[in-house]
Amino acid sequence: MTNDLFNHRTIRKYKPDAVSSAILEQILLAGIRASNTGNMQVYSIIITREKDIKDKLWEIHFKQDMVRQAPLLLTFCADFNRFVKWCIQRKANPGYDNFLSFFTAAIDALLVAQNIAIAAESFGLGICYLGTTTYQADPICKILDLPGGVVPVTSLVIGYPDETPDLTERLPLKAVIHHETYHDYSPTDIDELYAEKDQSVLTHELITINQKETLAQIFTDIRYSKHDNVLFSKSFLEVIKNQGFMNND
Repeated sequence: MTNDLFNHRTIRKYKPDAVSSAILEQILLAGIRASNTGNMQVYSIIITREKDIKDKLWEIHFKQDMVRQAPLLLTFCADFNRFVKWCIQRKANPGYDNFLSFFTAAIDALLVAQNIAIAAESFGLGICYLGTTTYQADPICKILDLPGGVVPVTSLVIGYPDETPDLTERLPLKAVIHHETYHDYSPTDIDELYAEKDQSVLTHELITINQKETLAQIFTDIRYSKHDNVLFSKSFLEVIKNQGFMNND
């Protein structure tokens, strides 16, 4: 098994060095070998290199500097536009203007994104996912001229790392694995499974900086608050609807 999978780091600082066309092509070819629903490949990848467009996307992605620093910004979209056109041109009657079809295409796009992330790291490149893609789906649609049937679901910055951050801790396997059926967690289980995360040096630093009592409060009150979750849920659902995916007939 490749060691790349055990050494993944989120990179937020990049060198200006370009990624060669040959390497990029290999990464993209690895991406489209990902599993997908019915081999329909209902996704698209938009590669952004131009400074003017990257500047606009940097603004949208909460001004995260890596968007400008990294030579490549890839936006992954759920895309039934192409497939629907093929169906119509082949005398078939498509019925993909619904939420299930969006969800199908979104899963496919994310599978491709992860293949590309792993392939990029195998070439010594660094990557970082941008969760702000769904928060800002509406302006991204406008900047990238996305037609109906196409919705951005995630983005990756890719380039040569200009930092080597420590590996981020992960929960133990027993926290996420269930055998045969789901086994719910007792209070004791929660304390045991989150002990390392709760007690880490980084956690204590974050608690001090953010003036909170626990790491959980940093997640619920600052990083992913209910207010923001509801706000961005409404805006993303509106984009999905406007792009033609919410027909309930």
